[in-house]
Order: sequence, then C-alpha cells, then structure tokens
Amino acid sequence: MNRIDRLAAILIQLQSRPLVKAQDISEKFSISLRTVYRDIHALEEAGVPVIGEAGIGYRLMEGYKLPPVMFTSDEMSAMLTASKLMQILSDQNSSTHYLSAWDKIKAVLRLTEKYHVEDIKDHVAVIARPAFDNQRPADLHLQKILMAISNSKIIEMKYSSIEKKEMLKRKVEPVGIYYQGNYWYLVAFCLLRNDYRNFRTDKIQMLEITETDMQKEHPPLKNFINRVDEKKRLQRVVIDVQKEIVKYFGEQKYYNGFLKEEENGDHVRMTFLTSSLPGFARWFMLYGDKATIIEPLELNDMAVSIAENILKKIEENQILLT
Repeated sequence: MNRIDRLAAILIQLQSRPLVKAQDISEKFSISLRTVYRDIHALEEAGVPVIGEAGIGYRLMEGYKLPPVMFTSDEMSAMLTASKLMQILSDQNSSTHYLSAWDKIKAVLRLTEKYHVEDIKDHVAVIARPAFDNQRPADLHLQKILMAISNSKIIEMKYSSIEKKEMLKRKVEPVGIYYQGNYWYLVAFCLLRNDYRNFRTDKIQMLEITETDMQKEHPPLKNFINRVDEKKRLQRVVIDVQKEIVKYFGEQKYYNGFLKEEENGDHVRMTFLTSSLPGFARWFMLYGDKATIIEPLELNDMAVSIAENILKKIEENQILLT
C-alpha cells in the first residue's frame, strides 16, 4: 500500500472509532510507530483536525466528516458475502438489523457499484448443514447482550442447563459473545457462582437488561477464548483409507477435523486435527475395516478397546437369547 492510500485508510479508521491508538494503526498497516506519528502529522498538515498525542490515542474533532466513501468491487463482494452469512449464522433480530444497514449502504453506492452487487448477489449462497436446520431459535439474544455490555448493565436470564436439564435463573455480568461449532456463546461473570461461565445463547429462554450497573472490571473476551482453546488442544490424526470408501465420508469428515488428503498408492492418506481422540476413534470404527491408523498409535488402542466391548456385548446378548 502506498502512502497516499495508507493516509486515506488511517483517516477512515479515525472516523470509524472514538479513539484509535498508535499501536492499533501500526499493527493494521504493518508500519513502525515512528511512521504512524509521521502519518498523523501529515494528516494534520493537510487540515484534518486530529486530536490527541503519542502514547494516548487519536480521534477526529467532533463534527468533522469525510466525503462519501467509495467502495472497491472486492469490498462490495465481501459485504454481500457477509450479508448472506448473517442470515444463517445469527438470529432473526441481528439479521434484520444487518440487512437494514446493508440497504442503507447500497443506497449511497455509485451506479457501477449497484450493478456489481446485482450481478453477483445470486451467485453467492450460504447453506445450513441439514443436521442443524430449523433448530436455531428466532432470538439468540445477541443484540440485548451487546446492549448490556455497552451500557455496563447486569442481565437477568432463565437458562436451560445442558448438563442438568433443568431451568436455571441467573444474574450475570456479560463479558462478550463468540461463535463456535454452530452455536453462539455468552461469556459472563455469574453472580451466584462468583465465577466466569459460558452459556449457549440458544438455551437462554428469557433475557432482560436490569438497571443495576456492573461492579467488576473484566478481562478481555480474547482471554476467555484462549482459555477455551487451551482446554481443547487439537491433536493430529493420520489414517490411510481405501479409495472407494472416501466418498462415503461426506460432511462427517469436516465434523471430525478434516485438514487435507493426498493419494498414497491404492489408498488416500487423510490428515485430521481433532480435540477428542475417543470421539474420533468411535467415528473411525464406521470404516475401520477399510482404513489403517498411521498416527497416533494410541488411537489403535482406543479402537481395539471399542471393538472388544462391542464383541463382548454381542456375546452376552447371544447367551441371553439362547
């Protein structure tokens, strides 16, 4: 990116946020802090009213606005794709708000940009996995949660516990939301348990924002996500599979962490990253007579144990029947 384009991009970044730190600009554009300071000074010399100083952050003077932003074709394609994803991966409420904002963006586009969107909109589709169709509720409470976070308010909710299968009532201080494995999760500090908890938002039956202010200073959401990733360390699995049965794996291979495959003589060598070796072993048993475990060796022991238990149950059942 040349300097003129970078200065324009920095100006857009300043307008899009209440405060921008020099470190954020440095990381976004892969430039040194010294270059950031020079770029900010260049904007000031060009008449842009930048308020702030090195070490604190920068913002634009209240009331200063950029002229209408022109989008590139790649940017428009990306936003169109995002609109398709929102209709599948979020709830009805969030999707409606996003599509309303998308209509406002399209309203100010140049004619060529509008034609570009019309030309490609029917060539992008996001299809939900059949196993999860019609299971997502109309409201995942995402907007209310974000509103509570923005206003630093405690939320009260009724939650259907996955483990205990009972309805629980909780007051929590929300930290953030994240999407993983086809579900949205709320990370919050539970006032009853006096600890941080994860809640699947599709299991929340009722959620209300209270008038009570949050009392604690919470770590960033990224800290909790990193903690979840540490608990679910991925392990590499390599298996050789006879070519004729690979087609039967279907989407199941993706659910089990499929990474890549390559032909290896009359077999296909498949590599996976899984967070659960026992779970992978049970899926492997479906095709175990047509596949060989290359690594890790402990996966063989798990498969053998499952096979022995199956054989034992069959033998016990036969004895009962005779």
